[in-house]
Amino acid sequence: MGEEAVSVAFRRESDDEHMEPKFELPIPPGPNLVTARGLRLIREEVASIEAADLTGQDEEAVKKLRRTLRYWRARLATAQVQPVPAGDVVAFGTRVTYRMGGSEKRVAIVGHDEAGPNEGRISFTSPLARAMIGAEAGECVDFAGKADAIEIIGIEAVAEDG
Repeated sequence: MGEEAVSVAFRRESDDEHMEPKFELPIPPGPNLVTARGLRLIREEVASIEAADLTGQDEEAVKKLRRTLRYWRARLATAQVQPVPAGDVVAFGTRVTYRMGGSEKRVAIVGHDEAGPNEGRISFTSPLARAMIGAEAGECVDFAGKADAIEIIGIEAVAEDG
């Protein structure tokens, strides 16, 4: 190889090379467990993005939408719909009423993409869910380094729609 090959290798193609790289949206580690509702929501998200009119959109907006679509297609392809649990123990797909720190709360344990703590849905991998999974009503479980920090009051299977 001559000197010409070396100089071409170090030549800058464009100013784009020095821009911050655009990474793919991060996929949560582990299995992609979903409820029937979660699968429906993922399908709706894919369909919505696929139906988007890209006419007149700038290149960055199109790239962002395509990146988002790749995320949701990957989530759809890897989704593992879980059977509706019996509701006798805390598990994926249950709604749990519990008491912690003197107040009573209710959460549904769902998949990553379906989780929304403000709507009372937490991911099955969250510390709170992991602490409660496997417990029965009336049982107290440890949480955040405190023994018997959470009292399980009630458990029910999450309905298909919510």
